[in-house]
Amino acid sequence: MNRIAAIAALVLLQLMSPGGARAGDCSRACLRSLLDRYLAAVVRHDPAAAPLAVGYRHTENAINVPLGRGVWASVTGLGAVQRRYLDPVSGQAAYYGIVDESGKAAIVTARLRIEDRKITEGEWYIARDGDPGLPGAKPPNSWNPAGLTATPPPERVLPPSRRLPRATMIAIVNSYFDGITSHDGSVVLAHPGCNRYENGSRVTGRRGGVNDDCVSGFANFNLANVAARRVSFVDEEAGVVLGMAVFIRRAGSPVPRNAFSEWFWIEDGRIRNIWTAMYYPPPQRPVPNWPPFDGNFPLPAH
Repeated sequence: MNRIAAIAALVLLQLMSPGGARAGDCSRACLRSLLDRYLAAVVRHDPAAAPLAVGYRHTENAINVPLGRGVWASVTGLGAVQRRYLDPVSGQAAYYGIVDESGKAAIVTARLRIEDRKITEGEWYIARDGDPGLPGAKPPNSWNPAGLTATPPPERVLPPSRRLPRATMIAIVNSYFDGITSHDGSVVLAHPGCNRYENGSRVTGRRGGVNDDCVSGFANFNLANVAARRVSFVDEEAGVVLGMAVFIRRAGSPVPRNAFSEWFWIEDGRIRNIWTAMYYPPPQRPVPNWPPFDGNFPLPAH
């Protein structure tokens, strides 16, 4: 065996070994299997049954939670809406939908990062009945599992001819955040009549007409900035992008910040619909508590 062949054989052996696979070497099937094992372990209240890496980091609404507590103790089953999204390029997998907590439904996004076929990160956005939310919200925090069950994200696999490049999909989502920040919906790449569902409640179309959609009302929207943007999860086969950020309100506003996970459905180069799982952190809570915004951003001024 010559030197080049020997090196090639060594590389192949490393890739085939348990420790040789990196984030991008876990296929969609691999990511799906790890996500399913993780969710099953959560339902069984058994972290040891999940393929967790040493140093696995877990947050729920930006709070670090040790193994065995939080959703590891509260979740008793998966709910009526179960969507699984996979991003083999970044080595991430995610669940969006409903979980059952001893008879009470919660709407969640659970984002996982996989390295060497082990789960290194678990980031949960959880909306529950009775959580604090916008003033006057009924129910608080727009919690509406029945609404999500009635109008869930459709399940689909786009044919290759309709898939967009990853960078294009990320740019489309960023156009939405740019439109909110600049209070100008005309910069957003979205279909007329696009809908937005916040924790299961449709918040578009309430005034009637096609002009009441996911980009209307930006001019008067009570927001100073879309802070801590993270748009790095793309499921190209499903045509779905996960965006995470924090809405910072205008100075002096009594309306609290909200931290959100938003699932953007992209069709023909534009946003068709948006589904969210979001929460309203108290003033003292550092959010989102994930790189590159580690544990100290963005706290409001005191």
